[in-house]
Amino acid sequence: MKRFFLPFLLLMGMVLSVTSFAEVTPPSVPDFLKNEPFTRIEISPTGKYLAAIAPMESGSSLFILERETMQRSGYFYAGERIHVVDFAWVSDDQVMFAVGEQFVGYDAPSLTGELYITRADGTGQELLIGFRANDGQELGSKVNQRKRELVFASMIDNVASDDHRVLVAISPIKNSSMDSYTTAERMDIRSGRRVVEARAPVRRAQFGTDPQGRVRFAQGAGGDNMLKLYYREVDSEDWILINDQAATDHVVSFMGFAPDGVNAYLRASRDNGPDVVEVFDTKARSREIAMQHDRVSPDGPIQAIDGHSVIGMWFRDPQPTARYFDDQHPDARLLRSLQASFGDTLPVSISSATSDGRFALLFASSPTNPGDYFLFDREAKKAQLIGSRREWIQPDQLADMRVAEITARDGLKLQALLTLPIGREAKALPVVINPHGGPFGVRDDWGYNTEVQILASRGYAVLQVNFRGSGGFGKDFEHAGYRQWGRAMQDDLTDATHWLIEQGIADAKRICIAGGSYGGYAALMGVAKEPDLYRCAIGYVGVYDLAMMYSNGDIPQSYSGKNYLTMALGKDGLAEMSPVNVADRIKVPVLLAAGGADERAPVEHTEAMERALKAAGVPVDTLIYRDEGHGFFKYEHRLEYYTKVLDFLDKHIGQSAK
Repeated sequence: MKRFFLPFLLLMGMVLSVTSFAEVTPPSVPDFLKNEPFTRIEISPTGKYLAAIAPMESGSSLFILERETMQRSGYFYAGERIHVVDFAWVSDDQVMFAVGEQFVGYDAPSLTGELYITRADGTGQELLIGFRANDGQELGSKVNQRKRELVFASMIDNVASDDHRVLVAISPIKNSSMDSYTTAERMDIRSGRRVVEARAPVRRAQFGTDPQGRVRFAQGAGGDNMLKLYYREVDSEDWILINDQAATDHVVSFMGFAPDGVNAYLRASRDNGPDVVEVFDTKARSREIAMQHDRVSPDGPIQAIDGHSVIGMWFRDPQPTARYFDDQHPDARLLRSLQASFGDTLPVSISSATSDGRFALLFASSPTNPGDYFLFDREAKKAQLIGSRREWIQPDQLADMRVAEITARDGLKLQALLTLPIGREAKALPVVINPHGGPFGVRDDWGYNTEVQILASRGYAVLQVNFRGSGGFGKDFEHAGYRQWGRAMQDDLTDATHWLIEQGIADAKRICIAGGSYGGYAALMGVAKEPDLYRCAIGYVGVYDLAMMYSNGDIPQSYSGKNYLTMALGKDGLAEMSPVNVADRIKVPVLLAAGGADERAPVEHTEAMERALKAAGVPVDTLIYRDEGHGFFKYEHRLEYYTKVLDFLDKHIGQSAK
């Protein structure tokens, strides 16, 4: 780990060093895929310690370091398939954290609802809340366990009072925990005793707190998936309904309180445009627009250095841009100065800070920088690089992203991200069209992307299209994708491909379409609807039989999931919009990959697609790992998959295809 000090006014020269593109050796595929040394770092309230999540092949650990020496003082490792997912400093030397388990069927750890605590020196490790307490399972070598509880717990606010109490959300584990009512409870981190502070007025609720850590908002939904937002006064048990999506056809959600503790900021959808930021005056109970963007919705709040109030908003258009409610707020002025030092092409944010505000951890990343953490000394005005997520990859080895605006055939404006291979002119390039998964409410963002960088490093341009249905552009844009699988959503990808050709960027004879989950569906539907446009297709953990989505997988197992499918997918025309039923239209080679234990897109989709392609005489290569889920988690499997992808692309649109 590299460490050094430098004046923050000189940071720009360090992080934006200019390197010639000549003779750049790209990272190897194993270098792209190997685990990062850490995924998150936070500083303790006094600044004495740093806590970090360290990924491992079989799980992940929580490491605690002494800041001045950067030596490990304590750690927590729960065992194979157990991951530390979230954590927060709850006192000067104690960390509370939530764990998740790597269940077969899913590509990421799922929270288990268990909360642990540890001291910075590694002592005092306890399972505070959890269903596995005292069940005989070994969860860490030093862990003391309390009584078993059939509840799901999560952290709400880490504002610890003098009596060492923190706020947690508790949901009973029943036949369907998704439909339960949540309580906000004040828990003593020494004894584990809890006192109910608030009871949610709606199912599946999340709570919002004011700067003093008091519960003031609750938002949730029942099986109809219609979100409701409630507010309550300090020390009141009565909830006031602020918005009901079923009545207004708009979603309003809590984003945080202003430093005054009186005004709260809400994100509100609207017709004919992106979401806006509203300010809610809790005394007058009035709402008005406080901030908005012409093209994109607010991406998230900017916290004050205290970590408990909001001073601005991030907008991604597509590069993250900070806007402040009060430009003269001391923290806003500091953040603007820091950003000026780093440069506009490397967005920087504060991830955590000490309670006195002297030390802050800064995080900076971009498409050509997987992420660096700096320790900033506010008094000395110096920054120290304390860790890089992938220090073995240099910025000059990575390809930059540029934004493109594409007009769909019906006039809808689409934002897309174009990544060009290093040192290559944007002319007659082999291209991979890379639709994202989801598809609704999800989008491709400007930033470091491992898959995109792997493809670009091997000479391929990559186009990521935020087609209708994608998130971040407002309610109407997202709803425009409802029931448009294989229809207008697919046409957006087709129109973007033609745009690349018309611009002269793409070699029309060397274009492949490849994606995962919904992106896998779009890849196979793309070559079925446009058999002469693409030269190959790759479907990764995709869904290919739309009718099957109503019977197989985890989505239709709940009432809310069934309602979601009806709303987003519909039931009309599913057969003709299913790639498995139109395989005879496909004329190009196909690569399929799936996990045999996938709960979101069951492997039956891929097996049926493979049979249909073979019956139609279409060349198909299939890779199935029976112990993987919705995405490949094991390093050796990911390595084999991307090796196959690169070989497949080389054969059909790469050097071997010339």
